[in-house]
Amino acid sequence: MEDLDSIRAAIVSKRKALAWRQQDLAGLSRVSLPTIKALEQGRVSELGFSKLVRILTVLGLELKLQQANRSRPTLEDLRREAGDDDHVD
Repeated sequence: MEDLDSIRAAIVSKRKALAWRQQDLAGLSRVSLPTIKALEQGRVSELGFSKLVRILTVLGLELKLQQANRSRPTLEDLRREAGDDDHVD
């Protein structure tokens, strides 16, 4: 799943590709212009789901859920990768 920063980048890129102003996106998505500006400038740490869906929908984008990657590295794997063999048992 994407983080908010990568979603933000996709939103900005798509809006610009459509040659829309921030004001256009705000009006079509029914999300306030200050919120659109804050989102695009990376000043939003959280955005409500309904607002995000409205923005993505008018841009022709969607979120995609997928199975989480269960094969994450262990702490031992990360230490080996970093070359740190001095670890606490």
